[in-house]
Amino acid sequence: MDGQIWFLTRSLQLSSFQAYKLRVTHLYQLKQHSILVTVGQDEQGINPLVKVWNPDKRDSGNPLCTRIFPAIPGNKPTEVSCLSVHENLNFMAIGFTDGSVVLTKGDITRDRHSKTLTLHEGTCPITGLAFRQQSKVTHLFVATLEKVHCYTLSVKEYPKLELDTHGCALRCSALTDPSQDSQFIVAGDECVYLYQPDERGPCFAFDGHKLLAHWHRGYLLLLTRDTKSPNKSEFGSRETSPSEKQILTIYDLDNKFIAYSASFDDIIDVLAEWGSFYILTRDGKMFVLQEKDTQTKLEMLFKKNLFVMAINLAKSQHLDSDGLSEIFRQYGDHLYVKGDHDGAIQQYIRTIRKLEPSYVIRKFLDAQRIHNLTAYLQALHRQSLANADHTTLLLNCYTKLKDSSKLEEFIKSSESEVHFDVEIAIKVLRQAGYHSHAVFLAERHQHHKWYLKIQLEDLKNYQEALRYIGRLPFDQAESNMKRYGKTLMHHVPDGTTLLLKGLCTDYQPSRDAMERDSLDRGPAVAKKANSEEFISVFANNPRELRAFLEHMIEVEPFSSQGVYDTLLELRLQDWAHEQDSERKKVLQGAALSLLRSDNTVFDKALVLCQMHNFKEGVLYLYEKGKLYQQIMHYHMQNEEYGKVVEACKRYGDQEVCLWEQALGYFARKEEDCKAYISQVLEHIDQNNLMPPLLVVQTLAHNSTATLSVIKDYLINKLQRESQQIEDDERKIRQYREETAHLRAEIQELRSSAKIFQKTKCSMCNSPLELPSVHFLCSHSFHQHCFESYAESEAECPTCTPENRKVMDMLRAQDQKRDLHDHFTRQLRCSNDGFSVVADYFGRGVFNKLTLVTDPPGSKVGVGSLEADLQRDLLIHTKRNT
Repeated sequence: MDGQIWFLTRSLQLSSFQAYKLRVTHLYQLKQHSILVTVGQDEQGINPLVKVWNPDKRDSGNPLCTRIFPAIPGNKPTEVSCLSVHENLNFMAIGFTDGSVVLTKGDITRDRHSKTLTLHEGTCPITGLAFRQQSKVTHLFVATLEKVHCYTLSVKEYPKLELDTHGCALRCSALTDPSQDSQFIVAGDECVYLYQPDERGPCFAFDGHKLLAHWHRGYLLLLTRDTKSPNKSEFGSRETSPSEKQILTIYDLDNKFIAYSASFDDIIDVLAEWGSFYILTRDGKMFVLQEKDTQTKLEMLFKKNLFVMAINLAKSQHLDSDGLSEIFRQYGDHLYVKGDHDGAIQQYIRTIRKLEPSYVIRKFLDAQRIHNLTAYLQALHRQSLANADHTTLLLNCYTKLKDSSKLEEFIKSSESEVHFDVEIAIKVLRQAGYHSHAVFLAERHQHHKWYLKIQLEDLKNYQEALRYIGRLPFDQAESNMKRYGKTLMHHVPDGTTLLLKGLCTDYQPSRDAMERDSLDRGPAVAKKANSEEFISVFANNPRELRAFLEHMIEVEPFSSQGVYDTLLELRLQDWAHEQDSERKKVLQGAALSLLRSDNTVFDKALVLCQMHNFKEGVLYLYEKGKLYQQIMHYHMQNEEYGKVVEACKRYGDQEVCLWEQALGYFARKEEDCKAYISQVLEHIDQNNLMPPLLVVQTLAHNSTATLSVIKDYLINKLQRESQQIEDDERKIRQYREETAHLRAEIQELRSSAKIFQKTKCSMCNSPLELPSVHFLCSHSFHQHCFESYAESEAECPTCTPENRKVMDMLRAQDQKRDLHDHFTRQLRCSNDGFSVVADYFGRGVFNKLTLVTDPPGSKVGVGSLEADLQRDLLIHTKRNT
């Protein structure tokens, strides 16, 4: 009342300054600026003044007053009822008791930068003003005792909209925070109304005679009288008698609970600052209401089991997900204890990602709660948090509930929505007997192994399994045919054989028409499986195996040897069991043609032919392997005498010992084999294969063979030997005569002079002219002819080629003198050992080697001279042989 304005700091220190001479009626402190706007009186009467202060600037120790102007609408004195200033300092509105509203537009801190106009006129006093800024649009809410209006100040004409036909008393209106969309609050005696610029919003039924309305940080503060006043003054004042109690209530409209409620005596005003409410009473006291922290609030709500309210409170306070999850868990536990399992499971679902799923699952494992457990497991899968155990449990729930529709919905979800382990799901469905569902799941997600396992082992649908394999890529088709080929061959042999034929030649997966059209655009690389690896599939199906192998060698002539060996075995089995001679002959030709293809393994083919006693095949393989003695033994075992002799004739040139073996064979036979013995002896005699003594000893074992059998052989042998002796004696006489002649020639050269009487050159056949060159071999040459053609000065050019041949023969004999192993081998293998020994005698192998070392200065002996002379004769003398 004394015109002073008091400042109270956060540390509760007071300071003041004289603002008006008489009194201060209204104060407005801007939140975003250090600007204080006041209304007061400096003189008696009705002449209110508006002053704008800047507390940050000082004038003689007091805040600087930047502007003063009278608050008079239309030049008629009227009391100011309310005041409001826009935070941008461009608008200020003053309400009066006569129903007028004066708007100051421009910089409110300076006179020359602003203008004043009367925005609203009426007969009912103005009780509330509030600016609302939304984007670039500015509104002004005007409340009277009877109505609520809204002006749009961002439009030039300032259009007005009437929002309601009832108003409020002084100090019973406020503007909410931007979080509440900056709505205008009007507190009536029966309800509290909220307004948007273009319409009325929600309404809250708070009964009681309202004395004060205030909004701060999401809380609505209402001050009401304990008992309703029977009359209301014309100005709506809230004067109370000393005996009346006032009730201060703080509401949380979002979460719908009362945050505080208490009774006070004579409250002057309630201020909101520094996050707290400050209550001023008429007796000079000030109370402060401090907000509890969020955790304390939640604990209080938990004690009262107000979980829904706690959840709303936590969300409004932007509590983190961990805190919210804990509230949901406690709420779920509370509902579970109460028996509300459906509600509890909904709360537990909201704890997913934070609460361990096993905590919830253990609570609902009871069969009576299987529906709730199913809902929780579904939520786990939707959020892709389910493991294999969760999938197993969910599918077991579906199967126990026999809920086929839910089961199908679960497994037929799109691939982008699959949130479970497909392989586990297939196992569970198969175990529960839902084979069709398991097959669908396996086919859709390309679990080929499980699809085929179920089709073959459970559904026994062999044809479908074969069709499915035929649609797989090459690698998958090959591996699955190796795994299931025997089973498929047993039940669908024709189809399986056909698929294997394609798989081993030019496999292409069978596809639908649409798929083929799309794939035909690009070339496909055909792959081939190893046909030998699939032979075991046909273990009990020889007919199909034969068709498969014949197809393979026809399409792939260079198939593996195992294919040919197996086909040979099948053909030999057919040949061995065939009774029809004509058919047997055809099968024999087929088997032989397979052997002649040279694609079979020799050892295996030979064993197969021997096992089935396939004579033609055995003989062919013996001949192919050059096993001529085996051919002989085969004929001997079968006592085929003529073929024994024929074999000797065919292969005797490759192996000479066959004739000797044949003679020994016939010699051991007691039957009359004279004709065959004669044929063998004839060939032995012609080729001198055996000594006569050995032939006689061999035939001595046969009791039926008489001397007449070998009579001709012995006579021929003796005749040839006699002839050979005569030839040898003749050659001996010849060699002796030549030796005597050579010795005489040597003696002549040693003892007498050599007269050279040649008149012509032996090279050019021209008369000799001096200088000339003469040799002891009686050849003479012109010196220029000799120098042109001679390779050495000491050798006759005419005799050199022949002499060199002789020298090479001598050197070759010298080199072979020490080849004892070669001599032994020749002696052992030769039929005429005497000839071999005689040959080596001629080479000097058996001569005793004597090394004579002459002492230095000694004379050369006669032997040495004779050896040198022989060498000279070899070099210079032409030898006639």
